[in-house]
Amino acid sequence: MSDASNPLIHPSAIIDAGATLGEGTRIWHFCHIMPGAVIGRRCSFGQGCYVGNRVRVGDNVRVQNNVSLYDGVTLDDDVFVGPSAVFTNVVNPRAAFPRKDEYRDTRVGRGASIGANATIVCGHDVGEGAFIAAGAVVTKNVPAFALVGGVPAKIMGWVCRCGAKLSPTLTCDACSRRYQRAGDGLAEIIA
Repeated sequence: MSDASNPLIHPSAIIDAGATLGEGTRIWHFCHIMPGAVIGRRCSFGQGCYVGNRVRVGDNVRVQNNVSLYDGVTLDDDVFVGPSAVFTNVVNPRAAFPRKDEYRDTRVGRGASIGANATIVCGHDVGEGAFIAAGAVVTKNVPAFALVGGVPAKIMGWVCRCGAKLSPTLTCDACSRRYQRAGDGLAEIIA
């Protein structure tokens, strides 16, 4: 048992010496956290998760059951990763030709959500506030606040920081936030 300031670690979880866990983080059944992993405060890892050595996880991140975060994955603050989502780390793996020196990094921006069973092919970043639909396969960078879905994933619209789909005027009917174009994505208009 732990208090709110200490990590809660289920007895079946393996936390290797050297791993860093922030206060209030919860690691549930059958997880394995490798020695070089750095996990922020108030995070939650569901059953059967794996976190590699070169993984960085921000604060208030939710990783659902059966997700493996391999070397090179970075999750910024407030990211949600749905159950059984997949992050790759090599573009063309072959058992007979190890490619550990060819790992490609993937960054998921602040507040982004990744749906159940989505696949993020390594070397592609997911922008701040983006929403990856369940089952989507991301094969290129996803702009900030984009809603993407399909195989391969394509932009289907835009979403607010709160998760609601934006109107054609880039305004959120749910919380009244407003957005404007910024590069290939969106930026919130701060009044």
